[in-house]
Amino acid sequence: MQDSHKLRLIKVLHTLVWIFFVTVIFYVVYSGFTGQVNTLTWIAIGLVLLEGLVLLVFRMFCPLTLWARKYSDSNRDNFDIYLPNWLARYNKEIFTTIYLIGVLSVLYRVSG
Repeated sequence: MQDSHKLRLIKVLHTLVWIFFVTVIFYVVYSGFTGQVNTLTWIAIGLVLLEGLVLLVFRMFCPLTLWARKYSDSNRDNFDIYLPNWLARYNKEIFTTIYLIGVLSVLYRVSG
């Protein structure tokens, strides 16, 4: 298989994983804002924490990014994922902020 095909497959997989985690993050926000906190909410919070741990282990890089690096020498932020470059560049900052808002709203709901 050619490197360009391998990179394309990694980009598709990375994009699907990204969609999954964005959905999970917005579920946390939804749970907190609506007060519908349940077992799935806590699982979602745990999944994102696990993702954060993986990022810490890989020095703030997704393992899929490191894998994709083998097939590209691009220095664009979105070389490994089908996102606009600006979103790929600020992805962690944007979605960490949204996630923290969600977690804080969940904690507020369960504390009072």
